[in-house]
Amino acid sequence: MPTFSILFAAIAALIHVLFFLVESIFWMQPKVHRVFGVKNIQEAELFKISFFNQGFYNLFLAIGVFVGMYFIHSENIIIGKTLLLFCCASMLSAAIVLFLSKPKLIIGALVQGLCPLISILAFLFLK
Repeated sequence: MPTFSILFAAIAALIHVLFFLVESIFWMQPKVHRVFGVKNIQEAELFKISFFNQGFYNLFLAIGVFVGMYFIHSENIIIGKTLLLFCCASMLSAAIVLFLSKPKLIIGALVQGLCPLISILAFLFLK
């Protein structure tokens, strides 16, 4: 697997760890939930469980990439490539859904999906 592909998968995973922190750990801080258009603590409380859950989805995708990287560097290369690419495809798919559901969030969709896209393209075209 091209190093370039692994590098961008790792960056995508780190971004998703940050999403986890924002959505699951720091959600109730006004600076954080305002980024998502939530105006006050009462409204943030309504979304708290949903964002908590979503944050963990992001964390699990990141862990999948890291585990895939581990397997790529061990004797289980096929398992590692499969896991890494599946997680990147999931991240990219979520970014596409975000953009299609709310085009004004294109910046968020790019942050979420650009690195996984580059990783997948590098895997497909750099040998």
